[in-house]
Amino acid sequence: MKTDPQLGWMWAQACELLEQAERLQRQYVRYIGPGAGAAVWEPPVDVQESGEEVLLQFAMPGVDPGQIEVSLDSEGLTVSALRPVRLAHRNALIRRLEIPHGRFLRRIALNGAPLRIAESTYVNGCLEVRLARAARKAVTPPPTRE
Repeated sequence: MKTDPQLGWMWAQACELLEQAERLQRQYVRYIGPGAGAAVWEPPVDVQESGEEVLLQFAMPGVDPGQIEVSLDSEGLTVSALRPVRLAHRNALIRRLEIPHGRFLRRIALNGAPLRIAESTYVNGCLEVRLARAARKAVTPPPTRE
């Protein structure tokens, strides 16, 4: 039986692309801990910084914006929520689940000047958090005695 060399090349390229996609998925979907309430995945994030602000974009398709919790402390920014499995029909047979679901938590360490949350918006499955540099307190010199 004779095989077409071009078909073999295309098959190898397709397998390579599938492996690359699986590596990327494993990179972003990490098992974090056991238990029903534990976080089981981390959403991917893009971080951009300018002189006055830090912009973070979290990919969270299918997450209800009302369920998203965002907090900022001296250690960094924490984003958490729950992405439930949504079935098209009660009796649906799941053939594949590639989009992560369940509780997630993502913590981004921040260092440098103090920041504050300036704005947080959820558009097209992405949470965008803008952090602004906190206003520096003016240092008033102590009064002098004469």
